[in-house]
Amino acid sequence: MAENKAKLLEEQKKHIQKIKRENVKYALLSILGIFIFLLIWQLAVEFGLVNETRLPKPTTILQTLGYKIYNQAPDGNTLGINILASLQVALTGFLTAMVIGIPLGLFMGWWEYADRFIRPIFELVRPVPPIAWIPLVVVWMGIGLKAKAMIIFFTAFVPCVINSYTGIKLTNKTLINVSRTFGASNVEIFWKVGIPSALPMVFAGIRVALGNSWSTLVAAEMLAASAGLGYMIQIGRTIARPDIVIAGMVTIGAIGAVLSGILSYVEQHALRWQSKN
Repeated sequence: MAENKAKLLEEQKKHIQKIKRENVKYALLSILGIFIFLLIWQLAVEFGLVNETRLPKPTTILQTLGYKIYNQAPDGNTLGINILASLQVALTGFLTAMVIGIPLGLFMGWWEYADRFIRPIFELVRPVPPIAWIPLVVVWMGIGLKAKAMIIFFTAFVPCVINSYTGIKLTNKTLINVSRTFGASNVEIFWKVGIPSALPMVFAGIRVALGNSWSTLVAAEMLAASAGLGYMIQIGRTIARPDIVIAGMVTIGAIGAVLSGILSYVEQHALRWQSKN
């Protein structure tokens, strides 16, 4: 018995080591892919295959990013101030969409009357592009933080509702029937069976909503912003500075990747019970 247990532990240790080696290999491949892409880009500009006034070299973009860390020109803000302004707008809209959209989707998916009542309204609103709301948002809220966050809200709200709705609809009927057999109420089944079953789809919707929120940032900051990465990109376009534009794009992409990594970490810890089953 002790020998079998020791063998099992040894096999588990080898399996973990194998997974770690594979993760390191994949990370190195990802880094190599990025390096080759940047190298091709750099060489294409160096040898005149691409006009540098239209597409600056990666080294030029890096210099611009370094310059913007400590200097406000040309948009009047340092890179840090622009990042904080954009995070405030994007996260306000995104978190508001989560707080409203996820419970609404779960509620619609679980109770048929709520679904019949709310879904027609939702289906009318869902196809409208977030940018189409800009004129109304300006009339309703002016051009401040609330207006920009509202544009982000519209783009994050739909995936939160749809995925939460779908996730709870896919709850195993057998688990529901067994719970009823043991005397659980509909509310108890909703909390203890429906919501845990829906969590993987809920997190998938959160991931889509986060990507949509961050990608809609430029459109949201068109509302007479005075700071933010989207505003920095707009100024770069206005004064014909593609290095400023690309620097803003790179920063948006990098922060989006960091936020996605944080979300993945939270998801793994929230769904640990699945790996144990």
